[in-house]
Amino acid sequence: MPAPPVAPRLHDLLAPLAGGTVPAHLVAWDGSTAGADPAESPTVRICSPQALRRLMWAPGELGAAQAFVTGEVEVDGDLGDALAHVRDELVRRQPRPSPAERAKAIAGLGVLAKDLGLLGARPAPPASQAVVKGRLHSLGRDRAAISHHYDLSNDFYELILDSQMAYSCGYVTQDGADLVRGREDEAYTLEQAQFDKLELVCTKLGLHTRPDQRFVDVGCGWGSLTLHAAREHGARVVAVTISREQQAFVQARAQEQGVADRVDVRLQDYREVPESDFDAVASIEMGEHVGDKNYRTYASTLHRLAAPGAHVLVQQMSRPGKNPGGGPFIESFIAPDMSMRPVGTTIELLERAGLELRGVQALREHYAWTIRSWEQRLRERRADVLALVGEEVTRVWELYLAGGAWTFASGRMGVDQLLLRRSG
Repeated sequence: MPAPPVAPRLHDLLAPLAGGTVPAHLVAWDGSTAGADPAESPTVRICSPQALRRLMWAPGELGAAQAFVTGEVEVDGDLGDALAHVRDELVRRQPRPSPAERAKAIAGLGVLAKDLGLLGARPAPPASQAVVKGRLHSLGRDRAAISHHYDLSNDFYELILDSQMAYSCGYVTQDGADLVRGREDEAYTLEQAQFDKLELVCTKLGLHTRPDQRFVDVGCGWGSLTLHAAREHGARVVAVTISREQQAFVQARAQEQGVADRVDVRLQDYREVPESDFDAVASIEMGEHVGDKNYRTYASTLHRLAAPGAHVLVQQMSRPGKNPGGGPFIESFIAPDMSMRPVGTTIELLERAGLELRGVQALREHYAWTIRSWEQRLRERRADVLALVGEEVTRVWELYLAGGAWTFASGRMGVDQLLLRRSG
């Protein structure tokens, strides 16, 4: 007998978890369809039976992400709009599937896979999925985790980021109401938003008050803050990174911009910096990578690096609730071992290290704006990105940016600038 159509059976398994009709139009490889009206909802194409095998072995976000990055699942139209539609609809419905309903859906997926002849060994993970080994947040494992993400290619990041290569939340100085509503001024560029963020950081740290201040940039990335502080404010900067690609890039940029004599770029873990008594200390979106167990060490290191009376600025992402990581997709494909927490908990840890809180500035909406700008650049330069890193990594980044923009816009994650001071 012919096999029953796939899409309706899959829909019936998912509907109890979605609180009703799945808020997407499903199209399976056998041509069958089910779900919501395609005129009102995004279309999700299950292009291969392998997608169901992945979902059977890794139910939820990870299996779905694996299927998407390998091309076993396609989404018609704008991926970010599709994700936002599905998630917003689920938030509106607030389904509360019981453990029994979840178990029934997983068991039903197994039955469907058996009927289709899909049972067997776990599918191999996509080539783009991270593999890190060793003790959590040991020096070697941290270097491997950072290398997976940041050593992808300087050329790749130059296609996505602004000309200053700032891979962190920008500061949009246009009207705040327009920012929240998404009506950005097209004349206001990503370059300007990142320049304004770098100026904001330098001003808070007092680097604008006099030249030749000793400044340490902990986790310098591609050197946007390091170079800005040296070029615009005459700071003498120690910049530390554990990415060889980033070190080489910052050294070359320092030469090009005529500040090589003011910039010392080190391939060095933050725990290995021997100096102290810096006039200013900054760490921009690096604290998420140090781990919960090591955060006290990280905070005490920032305290040790700062001279008495010096300011310390930490820009860091936050996440409410009990899940400290970025989620299964982020942790598997983007930032292994990433760890976040509510901003109040981070402040408490920094204060316990002896740093006095002087100010908090929330930038959550600014990050949604920044990521949408990166997403637009990827869309415009997709052919170049594809030629550089291939289809699978390109799809990883399309999913990463689309999901990230929605996550910050919806308030599921935040980002804050914490200005602190070492007493004395």
